[in-house]
Amino acid sequence: MNLAFWKKNKEGQPKKKKSTAREWLDAGIFAIIAATLIRTFIFEAYTIPTPSMEKTLLVNDFLFVSKISYGPRIPMTPLAMPFVHHTMPFTKSTKAYSEAIKWKYKRLPGFSDIKRYDVVVFNFPEGDTVAIDAPDPSYYNMVRQNGWAAVNNSYQIIHRPVDKRENYIKRCMAEAGDTIKIVHGAVYVNGQPAPVPPGSQHKYVVETTGDQLNASRLEELGITGPEYTFDNNKYVYNLTPDNVAALKQFPIVKNISVYEESNYVDFNYNMVFPHDTAHFKWTEENFGPLYIPKKGATVKLDDSNIAIYDRVIRVYEGNTLERKDGKFIINGQPADSYTFKMNYYWMMGDNRNNSLDSRFWGFVPEDHVVGKAWLIWMSYGDNGIRWSRLFRGIK
Repeated sequence: MNLAFWKKNKEGQPKKKKSTAREWLDAGIFAIIAATLIRTFIFEAYTIPTPSMEKTLLVNDFLFVSKISYGPRIPMTPLAMPFVHHTMPFTKSTKAYSEAIKWKYKRLPGFSDIKRYDVVVFNFPEGDTVAIDAPDPSYYNMVRQNGWAAVNNSYQIIHRPVDKRENYIKRCMAEAGDTIKIVHGAVYVNGQPAPVPPGSQHKYVVETTGDQLNASRLEELGITGPEYTFDNNKYVYNLTPDNVAALKQFPIVKNISVYEESNYVDFNYNMVFPHDTAHFKWTEENFGPLYIPKKGATVKLDDSNIAIYDRVIRVYEGNTLERKDGKFIINGQPADSYTFKMNYYWMMGDNRNNSLDSRFWGFVPEDHVVGKAWLIWMSYGDNGIRWSRLFRGIK
């Protein structure tokens, strides 16, 4: 039999049909690859776990987060289990990824840059070190309050790369190059008042003539509480701008003012960024002014501001920093200034008094940004599906 005849007969034979199991396996592999590519480069589903953005976003709102808005971030830890963020299901600390391969930060082109007042999903900047089962999500805050030994001897400590840190969602209140300031709860960016999101909430002291506020009327307005009561006629409520306007019309309401915790308790200034009470005694309601680092910009370094930029220099941008003979030493060289390698952002929750945000842990580096919150595709609460929230865009 010659070769040509053999080839002709072989090509003429019908292909062997795949088994049902093989067809399902091939389909499953294709689906996993396709879903992984969509999740990495186009959009990702996200669920609101806490009330830090209420009432703009509610607990158990299910969102689509657009990766293409700011440009998809190339995975920095590419060896990972599909559809799992950082921990294997049903475990507390088993990694769902391998750090055998690490890629440098790179982002593909997007439709826009991050803009002020965008609602953004990002990796928690202080999430590089985690105390498993700790009551506070910030390992560093626990160390500041309780000491290194107390935290490290009490909890299992793990470390995570940038793209495997917890996902947070907040509103970008200032972009790279801006200066932010908060005065009695009001945010100013570059000296101008920032717009107040209509669904945002803030704690206010509602002072009455001494009479009780009508509980039924408060319920109609969606107001719960009060959270605190003092002097028999002052009540602390968490209110939206519309709530404040409505309460001012009540005949028994004498005054409404922003609740500032530092006026009522022995305030712990060390909780607030930059955690340097020798130079800064800022609170969540009175903060700044603070410059937000911009790529290529240079700042002078001295004892009065090193606490602001220490983590940027060491952790986010990977330099060594030490103090020696009264001078700062960066990467082994004396330095009295620093030039930033990345853009940074200032993120705050719309539920201002119930949000762990930049006021407590500082800047969000651009390499931590996951994407832009785009669309609520599902939402449910205690009474079932919140039909009015379905397929609502996020502003």
